[in-house]
Amino acid sequence: MKAFYHRVTNGKQVDSYEEIDEIKVCQDEVKVNLYSAGLNHRDLFVLGRQKEGDQPLIIGSDGAGVIEEVGSNVKNFKVGDEVIINPSLRWKKKSDGAPEGFEILGGNHTGTLAQKIVISAENVEVKPAYLSWEEAGVFSLSALTAYRALVTKGNIQPNETVFLPGIGSGTITFALLFAKALGNRVVVSSRSAEKLEMAKKLGADVTIDTNTDWQEKLQDEKIDIVIESIGQATFNKSLGLLRNGGRLVIFGGTSGYNLNINLFDLFINQITVLGTTMGSQDEFREMLKFVSEKEVRPVIDRIFAITESTEALNHLDDAKQFGKIGIKIED
Repeated sequence: MKAFYHRVTNGKQVDSYEEIDEIKVCQDEVKVNLYSAGLNHRDLFVLGRQKEGDQPLIIGSDGAGVIEEVGSNVKNFKVGDEVIINPSLRWKKKSDGAPEGFEILGGNHTGTLAQKIVISAENVEVKPAYLSWEEAGVFSLSALTAYRALVTKGNIQPNETVFLPGIGSGTITFALLFAKALGNRVVVSSRSAEKLEMAKKLGADVTIDTNTDWQEKLQDEKIDIVIESIGQATFNKSLGLLRNGGRLVIFGGTSGYNLNINLFDLFINQITVLGTTMGSQDEFREMLKFVSEKEVRPVIDRIFAITESTEALNHLDDAKQFGKIGIKIED
């Protein structure tokens, strides 16, 4: 089979699409013939920490395809089943935090930017029938992260107002779609007028230019819940929008992690701050049931061939996309 390989050679990052040996299927595993995959900002972080002399890496956490082979102990899937990959490894039950041993597919493990993947049968689920292969291939990581942030951690309630700074990323775009499907009012921000206009088309109730006065734009309207992923550049401004007793859920810090927080404002307004990363197998199944009932479809910015994966990563690194970047797996 072929895979998109990444190495560090002579101090330079080197990508190639090449033939590699197929992995044998163990008794609790399945082999999936992948039709599509998706990129996430996490892929850039994974590549950034690879060092000279490390083993070649196959990145990619999202993917969908057809089961080609099943292990002897696998009873709930068969050859020919259409499945979607759950990239959350060794996290079965819903819990306050991830268990010891939790990892995300595509880091220290073989990822989805390949023609085939061998993975535990616990990490595949039946592909929602309403999704195309391209849609299913970009779904898992961002949708699971958004679902846990909004529903499990944020405990979002009907008719609450949600603020999503930095609209355009895969996870924040899913958060917009999910919040609207749950009947919530949604406020978004971005430095891009084009992204704000696209958010309006997806149902955003209020759009804010990041460089303006947020409080003035909202006319003192208070926010019930903020889903934060930018960190240093926006955290305190997001915090200042919350109502007394509001919640801030954070799953990333793309602008940096070092913060100066006014603790007085935090405790006098009784704000709850919650961290989250990915989600469990339970939540993945809940999320798939939810999106199937609501027929939520991902927003896809562009689809690249797997042979164009380097170009796709550069496009992701430019941060100009709105929604997900898909990878078409070729035979």
